[in-house]
Amino acid sequence: MSRILLVEEGHDAASALLDELHRAGHETEHIEDGAAALHRILTSPPALTLLDVELSRANGLQILEKIRARSDHPIIVLTALAQESDRLRGFELGADDYVCKPFFPREVAVRIETVLRRCAQRQRTARLGTPISFGTGRGCAILDGHYLPLTRRESLLLRALSKEPGKVLTRSELLEAAFPEALDVNERVVDTHIKNLRKKLSTVSAARGWIRSVYGVGFAWEAQARQGA
Repeated sequence: MSRILLVEEGHDAASALLDELHRAGHETEHIEDGAAALHRILTSPPALTLLDVELSRANGLQILEKIRARSDHPIIVLTALAQESDRLRGFELGADDYVCKPFFPREVAVRIETVLRRCAQRQRTARLGTPISFGTGRGCAILDGHYLPLTRRESLLLRALSKEPGKVLTRSELLEAAFPEALDVNERVVDTHIKNLRKKLSTVSAARGWIRSVYGVGFAWEAQARQGA
């Protein structure tokens, strides 16, 4: 059972979705006030938050931005704004998913399970031999005891690579991990972010490659230092 927070004004608008989440086995909480919801998320975070953008006394995207400055807490944005620019804005601010109204409550329940599963995978402890961990912030990692300031894309790439050390991930797989909201981004953008990520990793140890290139395929995380490195 996961505790799900729904931030949306009006009981009638929320009731059908809350009923579906109860049927799916979740514990739910409904908060209508944006400021109260922000306080709850930062002080006693649920497993996931469903955040409506159109709140009368607060802007949902502003709340999202404030949360992302301090936490990777899973958030699915709910909104009647269906323009591509609106969706991209939500993703740029760190939304894990974006659901346009009107929606089927069952669809939202399925999306919740997908986001929770993806977040659980990200949070798994790295395999033995990989000296890396991730903080609660949107862009930070601790590598071999050294703090690394990362962009959101770099953090997502590093999480995906280090999750399965030694496994070669294709550019397509890395693109999906770091740009989950993008539909028309060229795979070569991965190379640019990997290059920038390598520069930051080299500040920990210039002798280690950390990220291994596999010609014509993709990249892999080096769990152990190579002999002679």
